[in-house]
Amino acid sequence: MEEKRRYRSQDWFGKTGKDGFIYRAWMKNQGFPHHEFTGKPVIGICNTWSELTPCNAHFRELAECVKRGVWEAGGFPVEFPVMSLGETLMKPTAMLYRNLASMDVEESIRGNPIDGVVLMCGCDKTTPSLVMGAASVDLPSIVISGGPMLAGHFKGRKIGTSDVWRFAEAYKMGELSQEEFIVAEGCMARSAGHCAVMGTASTMASMVESLGLTLPDNASIPAADSRRKTMAHMTGRRIVEMVREDLTMSKILTRKAFENAIMVNAAIGGSTNFVIHLMAIAGRMGVELDLEDFDRLSENIPFIANIQPSGEHFFEDLYYAGGLPAVMKELSNFLNLDALTATGQVLGENIVLSNAHDREIIASVDEPFKPSTGLAVLKGNLAVNGAVLKPSAASPHLMTHTGRAVVFEDIDDYKARVDDPDLDIDETCVMVLKYVGPKGYPGMPEVGNMVLPKKILEKGVHDMVRISDGRMSGTGFGTVVLHVSPEAAIGGTLALVENGDLITLDVPNRSLHLHVSDEELAARKANWKPLELGYDRGYTNLYLNHVQQSHQGADMDFLVGKSGTWKLRESH
Repeated sequence: MEEKRRYRSQDWFGKTGKDGFIYRAWMKNQGFPHHEFTGKPVIGICNTWSELTPCNAHFRELAECVKRGVWEAGGFPVEFPVMSLGETLMKPTAMLYRNLASMDVEESIRGNPIDGVVLMCGCDKTTPSLVMGAASVDLPSIVISGGPMLAGHFKGRKIGTSDVWRFAEAYKMGELSQEEFIVAEGCMARSAGHCAVMGTASTMASMVESLGLTLPDNASIPAADSRRKTMAHMTGRRIVEMVREDLTMSKILTRKAFENAIMVNAAIGGSTNFVIHLMAIAGRMGVELDLEDFDRLSENIPFIANIQPSGEHFFEDLYYAGGLPAVMKELSNFLNLDALTATGQVLGENIVLSNAHDREIIASVDEPFKPSTGLAVLKGNLAVNGAVLKPSAASPHLMTHTGRAVVFEDIDDYKARVDDPDLDIDETCVMVLKYVGPKGYPGMPEVGNMVLPKKILEKGVHDMVRISDGRMSGTGFGTVVLHVSPEAAIGGTLALVENGDLITLDVPNRSLHLHVSDEELAARKANWKPLELGYDRGYTNLYLNHVQQSHQGADMDFLVGKSGTWKLRESH
């Protein structure tokens, strides 16, 4: 029986004498009766609500639904805030602070009387940061996502975040006025929730479900749908059971779970950011994972979820068509169906009754929308440690391409010159952007899908090969090579590229080659001087001194692995 089991929280609330008095008395000022402290599992609700994180602005109400479920199951819910990372507002990029937020989560969980955790995730970086932090403690943990916003409507058609890039091009060309731009703003973000397409937030929600860290169907229920609240309630119930079962994260996040996530991501055309976040989570769990695993496991997975930007529809439509369980049911012959999940059952048991209801949105493996998708991992002298490209969002005619490099030394150089009529560029060229990697920016922003020069757009051309050590929004698209490692800021080959150099992108052969001799590269490297990064204090200085490269997940070297729930000394 529950009363006979001693939970971790009893190291606080079960004490006698002065320490027990202090731990309980101040909690009682919130109106909790004494019996709540006498052996119930204490459930921490880790909330990333913030009005500066619009995707998560509905989380206060969602947290109340989680609490209802915890109370119903006989637990004691305690809500606590952690750093919230708003993708749309934070400068220089929310990615800079992902590792900091993970530290906040880890220490908040470890240092408090918590037996199990509900992780409230939504906006892009809130999901990996919470999972990374919780993984480093390894208590029973479950995720509830915030859900996608409803699709927007503008000038008679549905719109989502991917249309921002199209609107930007139209505005640059004078085809969309500033007034129309403002109208479109209100038409797009018309409900609570994160991006309505398969951007990074939707990809992260799909990632945690395919990893087994959520209840089935968590990923795609719209934020505005009452069933999202029901999901929160049931998540609260389930975490209490997980604590009683001692179902910790390490029992779920096995190698099989990570393989499942990679294959599902391939089938849904998920964001390239998936790679860098999954690598970081694997590092916290001590699971061996490298870039070649993404390429190998994605290679034969067909694209079966017809969701923008690789497809046509919106993330809410995926839910109506059967949700992620239906996608995984279609992938049954590929997945590790014996992987344990947060339900206490294996994946195969969770999806056995799932079916696709709309073949325009969820195709069969035998008749996919595209024969292959996933993530192509590229290597060569320009990316010794690797780079990534998303084939499902790229132009087929550019998948094998050789072009002359047009180099932008940094983001300010790009912004200053991209629309210069005298810029020596045509559609056969390769646009190269330097110093936007983990150290170079700092934080590795989502600027890799550079908007094309106006003179190129005027020709009716909307895609070119673009290469950088930065990232791209999951809502973006194009033939964009990202995460080049080693990055320019630490002297990677990318830093040595000059205007006029020939570059060959060969996606079928997974190659990215700079046609410059080793001798010439050595001579250029001898004359190369690193950037003065200019941060000598605070978190950013700590980040610059310890961040790993993108092919390792861009975590901090001292955060890799987990410390668990060691015995803590008393606080008074």
